[in-house]
Amino acid sequence: MAPETATAPNPTPVVQDLKLTLKDPLVLQSGVTLSPVTLAYQTYGTLNADRSNCVLVCHALTGDQYVVGTHPLTGKQGWWDDLVGPGKVIDTDRFFVVCANVLGGCMGSTGPKEINPATGRPWGLKFPVITIRDMVQAQAKLLDYLGIQKLFCVMGGSMGGMQVLEWAVRYPERVFAAVPIAGSYRHSAQNIAFHEVGRQAIMADPDWSHGNYLEEQKIPKRGLAVARMAAHITYLSEAALHRKFGRRLQDRETLTYGFDADFQVESYLRHQGYTFVDRFDANSYLYITRAMDYFDLAQENDGVLANAFKGTRVRYCLMSFSSDWLFPTEESRAIVRALNAVAANVSFVEVESDKGHDAFLLDEPEFHQTLQGFIDGSAEICGLGARKS
Repeated sequence: MAPETATAPNPTPVVQDLKLTLKDPLVLQSGVTLSPVTLAYQTYGTLNADRSNCVLVCHALTGDQYVVGTHPLTGKQGWWDDLVGPGKVIDTDRFFVVCANVLGGCMGSTGPKEINPATGRPWGLKFPVITIRDMVQAQAKLLDYLGIQKLFCVMGGSMGGMQVLEWAVRYPERVFAAVPIAGSYRHSAQNIAFHEVGRQAIMADPDWSHGNYLEEQKIPKRGLAVARMAAHITYLSEAALHRKFGRRLQDRETLTYGFDADFQVESYLRHQGYTFVDRFDANSYLYITRAMDYFDLAQENDGVLANAFKGTRVRYCLMSFSSDWLFPTEESRAIVRALNAVAANVSFVEVESDKGHDAFLLDEPEFHQTLQGFIDGSAEICGLGARKS
């Protein structure tokens, strides 16, 4: 039976801080059994009588369940506040939106910073390695608890797009529409390389303490900050960096001929790194980046991506951004070709933008309009009616 919180009126996007501890152990892709498993999640909007209006939003690597509203740690607005809410593209007056902090995360879901019940101490590196499939399996069990057997739509960008594809491939009977944004069917060698740089930066920090920093009351701030700085560069385009910073100096008229932050872009990256350590766990960063590295739908299907989608009845809408070099358009086109090969229902749009990978988090009118059109068309087809003007 679904809990009252799943059906209670919630016309405005508010932070609810919901948690579910799964009744049964979770058997991971590695074969390890994990128990107990807790998922922290948020819901926005109201679930309709036949439970057919659920939109599952999957967050990216450094995102979390706080899609909208005020984030409890940063005080900032949610990462998709422009898209989700009453009257917005993902209209919470119309849809019941669910977003869970991924397995392995650090905002309340079971992960390396949580307590290992067998030892009474933080899991640290004793936490089992997890995959995108494990994250999605946990989300499926959350939806079971909420009494939602079929999703109207599952959507997400970057690592969220990987989860969307995993949902559509692993549970096609539970998904009507899927929207992978700025994502891929597998992590490229270049992306794995960038992740390894970040992981090595964290593990080289003396305060990492072989993963036991929480027990020793330390935080590997320097290593985690460098990891964030390196990753953040990949989220932007050269054009975006030039427009925002160019070679402008930071709070000075001339070069210092030293190693302080002479340039604005240096100061910006340092700020990104230093603020990141206040909201993210270093070991979670290791585990989640590794989960992304392991994701490869083609390899799981004898090297033929199309095999992953055989017989699918899911409606797909893929979107990429022209200046995204982390998950370039060609990655999305490869998925589209695979879907076309099995005669799947698929549409695709490359959004012209010079903002890089992070464009899916920003105000991009073409992106929003495309998503609005796909949602409205899909809603009419599956019987949710036309959008109220």
